[in-house]
Amino acid sequence: MLPEPSTLADIPTLGSAVSEAIARRYNESGGERYGITPESFHNIVATVVIRYAGEASEKEQLDLVATLHVAELTLARACSAGNEMAWDVFLTRFRVPLYESAYRIAKDEATGRELADGLYADLYGMPNREGRRISRLDYYMGRGSLKGWLRTVLSQQYVNRYRSQSREISLDEQVEASVSFAERPAENVPSPDDRVAAAIAQTLTELNSEERYLLASYYLDQRTLADIGRQLHVHESTVSRKLERVTRQLRKRVRKRLQAAGFHPRRCDELMQELDVRDLNVDVAAALRQETSPGTFYK
Repeated sequence: MLPEPSTLADIPTLGSAVSEAIARRYNESGGERYGITPESFHNIVATVVIRYAGEASEKEQLDLVATLHVAELTLARACSAGNEMAWDVFLTRFRVPLYESAYRIAKDEATGRELADGLYADLYGMPNREGRRISRLDYYMGRGSLKGWLRTVLSQQYVNRYRSQSREISLDEQVEASVSFAERPAENVPSPDDRVAAAIAQTLTELNSEERYLLASYYLDQRTLADIGRQLHVHESTVSRKLERVTRQLRKRVRKRLQAAGFHPRRCDELMQELDVRDLNVDVAAALRQETSPGTFYK
């Protein structure tokens, strides 16, 4: 079960430096076009800071403010409030990627469309008994990209659907599907640090040319399994099996490095599902395209 989103009431006072840092980011948030005032924007960002760095140092709070995706955070809050302009922007930017992600997760067009449509209903929300609009977008906190967060939510819904059919699903299956485990209210949760980026970067360097080509073709170039299969002269099912094996091994290696770097196993699991590598200081494209070529493909 997801935690209740933080309310804007009774937000503790932040230091002047942090408040000023929040104010400086208002112009880039796009809040004015959605009717979100600087004061409301401050409350939105302050809620995130208190939740994830309430007991942290001023420097850590400033770092968090600086790395938040404020434009997407503001867009999400405007959508959850029912702003029509915000919804038009959201649908223009995320409708197609959301359906594409749903198809990839479900591996079936009908199931993927049903999955995406169900999420849209949750995102749009409904008024509760008190008349307050409840939208799943309230849970987006801007620490990663909105697109990455949507993929994670889709994966969670897919596994929940699977669980309702089979009742049991292994921990490995949940981790591999990028599913968020039952979250607990976090206190003083640090933002991603250099150890995470280092673990990912080092693991990517260990991939052979065939693995890099496969990952780059599918995830960076957005090519279909059938297209990759034709290039490699193998059936798309062979590409699918290989891709699943490579990504599974990649996740296990990153997780092992995170543990070696001092992260608790539970925190490793959380990081594996909540982080988007595009939000870290890691040049994934450069790492995957280095000496990448369609070489021998093992069936």
